[in-house]
Amino acid sequence: MSEPRPNPMPYPAQLEHFKAYMGELANARPETMRAFDALHAAAGAAGALDARTKELIALAIAVTARCDGCIAFHTSDALAAGATREEILDALGVAVLMGGGPAVVYATHVIEALSQFEAAAHD
Repeated sequence: MSEPRPNPMPYPAQLEHFKAYMGELANARPETMRAFDALHAAAGAAGALDARTKELIALAIAVTARCDGCIAFHTSDALAAGATREEILDALGVAVLMGGGPAVVYATHVIEALSQFEAAAHD
């Protein structure tokens, strides 16, 4: 297993935590967050790539960017888009290729998040 994360909150709880504070940010900066939401919708919409593939790409980038909040969001979104555990693990291999040792550490965070979201789905 990886070293303990700085934020030991389980990933499903982190996701809800971030969403709550993003709501506060949206209240404080509505134009900025509307624009971000529009960008997210446009970039994530099916086109030449389907939404599942785009979420796998976003998750790999989250690993190389070392963003635990992004890991929480995109692990959840990849699962919701129909990505399998095997597809997510395959995407992590690409992230490790592109991000080296630090990506290995954050790839373990995705495995932790994946296990937590899968367990929550079965509760």
